[in-house]
Amino acid sequence: MPLQNRVSPCGELFADPARGALMGNRGGRIHRDDGTLTRRRWTSRQWICCALSFKGRRRAVWGDGYTELFFLDEVTALAAGHRPCFECRRADALAFAQGWARAQGLARRPAAPEMDVILHGERLDGRQKRLHEVAAGDLPDGASVRLAGEGAMAWMVKGDTLLRWTPSGYSETRPRPRTGMLMALTPPAILAVLGAGYAPRWHDSAAGRTRIRPQKWQAPGGESCRRNS
Repeated sequence: MPLQNRVSPCGELFADPARGALMGNRGGRIHRDDGTLTRRRWTSRQWICCALSFKGRRRAVWGDGYTELFFLDEVTALAAGHRPCFECRRADALAFAQGWARAQGLARRPAAPEMDVILHGERLDGRQKRLHEVAAGDLPDGASVRLAGEGAMAWMVKGDTLLRWTPSGYSETRPRPRTGMLMALTPPAILAVLGAGYAPRWHDSAAGRTRIRPQKWQAPGGESCRRNS
């Protein structure tokens, strides 16, 4: 049976047999020895997105130490509020921090803990995901949004197209709206980094807006994401 270690754009943890292109963690251990999750969903503000392999290191998933989590791609991880890891993805992490500095008009690149404090407030409303209302025309590539009447479904912005997210890839496309307001899952600070030029890693199914077989899938927890009021 798959572990409950896959991450949706809403930040929910769920079980699915599909493999992720990236892994990460939320600061420490949130699983039990029997392979189930505790009531906790993080241990610190340090929510990171990591490479699947690094310097030949080997780990038993959900063994000792931190709880490994897996993402379809980096766009998914950013939507959930994770940032690139400064150890295994240092070049990406530095590019992300430099984009943060440009977006916020900072004189220096921020340290990881400085970004983590801001991200933790933007990604959560209590224990639930926080949504943010954003003008459709202001959304950068790599943003994740909800559409009115679509329930908990997540769509990713790529050029003039929205790609529907599923655990195994992007299953369909539709034209991107250019007017009106949308509810963004991606935290505002990360939207700003994307807008400043940071290019996240996409799943192969997003290449050329390629379609894969549509799948019916409902985000765990249903309508658990909350609007920032």
